[in-house]
Amino acid sequence: MSAQGTPNVAAKTTKTPKGAWTVTFLLFLFMVVNFADKIVVGLAGVPIMTEMKLSAEQFGLLGSSFFFLFSISAIVVGFIVNKVPTRWVLLTLAVIWAVAQFPMVGTVSFTTLLICRIVLGAGEGPAFSVAAHAIYKWFPDEKRTLPTAILSQGSAFGVILAVPALNWVIVNHSWHYAFGALGVVGLIWVAAWLALGKEGPLEDTEVLVATEPKIPYVQLLTSRTFLGCVIATFGAYWALSLGLTWFTPFIVKGLGFSQSQAGFISILPWVFGATIVILTGWISQVMMARGYTTRVSRGVLGSVPLIVGGLILAAMAHVEGAGLQIALLVFGSGLCGAIYVVCPPMLGEFTPASQRGAVIAIYGALYTLSGIIAPSVMGTVIQRAGSMLDGYLTGFTINAVVMIGSGVIGLLLLWPNTEKARLTRGAAAQRTALKGAVSPT
Repeated sequence: MSAQGTPNVAAKTTKTPKGAWTVTFLLFLFMVVNFADKIVVGLAGVPIMTEMKLSAEQFGLLGSSFFFLFSISAIVVGFIVNKVPTRWVLLTLAVIWAVAQFPMVGTVSFTTLLICRIVLGAGEGPAFSVAAHAIYKWFPDEKRTLPTAILSQGSAFGVILAVPALNWVIVNHSWHYAFGALGVVGLIWVAAWLALGKEGPLEDTEVLVATEPKIPYVQLLTSRTFLGCVIATFGAYWALSLGLTWFTPFIVKGLGFSQSQAGFISILPWVFGATIVILTGWISQVMMARGYTTRVSRGVLGSVPLIVGGLILAAMAHVEGAGLQIALLVFGSGLCGAIYVVCPPMLGEFTPASQRGAVIAIYGALYTLSGIIAPSVMGTVIQRAGSMLDGYLTGFTINAVVMIGSGVIGLLLLWPNTEKARLTRGAAAQRTALKGAVSPT
């Protein structure tokens, strides 16, 4: 029986194809590279601002620039992967990432750095949605939460592994070489994917496009679960984009730690976040196996940590001491990770597989808009604050309000277990009405 008192009608477990976990591991590494690319500007923030003589507002603009084409690219590529094998799309994206890093190895102007970050963002915008779509071709619905969690872990491990290595390069050599190292790592992944990457056997893209019933996109994109996922993850990504851009500068300029110390401290939110993501994926799958509806095992499980995390983050401005402030920031922002694990599978529940790539991509394009707003807002708040520390604390308080609000809305809207039947009935009724309208009288 389900948590709602009705039988869980999930299909019997489908056997996972051979090679599924190999592809999952490669895509995990894909996301490791993705987030290492994202974090490098924030990690090298102080040296970049010092060398280029940037104000807080200019650095905030640099952080936001990564997202200028991020959403547009995600939507365009999302429709492409409805018809084109994900293997080649993923390969193209990774090549773009690598190439965009190399101009920073030499002397570079602020404009060049800005342009390269915009190009990198265009290449990375579709990354998670395309990778998730690729994984879902290897796993049936009832087995997708854990692979999604592992894929999401690439973000945490990208930071955990990259921060010490990149920070060592920054401290002992130059921030310029940190970008070059990431370019080389990107090309190594490209070679590995060429050798081992494959398309999943559970879904044939061409057959699905030709035969699978479709639901109008306007119905999919205005469904309450889609809107709930976008709003909830918008709040989570606000925290993530601040972590990518402003966490290390906060540790150095706001709290007075050295660059070397900040490199190790910057890992902490991602270590805690990684734990949350794995636990969420595992708990969700266990709950589903025990008959809980996906409303509970995905919707509630993903939304509540956002609310709790926002409340923890809100306490930062009301406590004294760097250690306690760092702890609250780590725990508050780290809890956001739960929503990334549950939303793509929820969307996959009611979206036809031939439309899933576009829907997940549009979802990603919309929630990552907070990546444009959040770093710039933080920069403006810091610039105009009475003191730098006050500016940071005000910026994190704004983050807390966004998280709490988005978590509450997500909790109200996420009902994936009833969405598929409702959308299918709606699409069928619309088709019937259209046929009636064009039939002879």
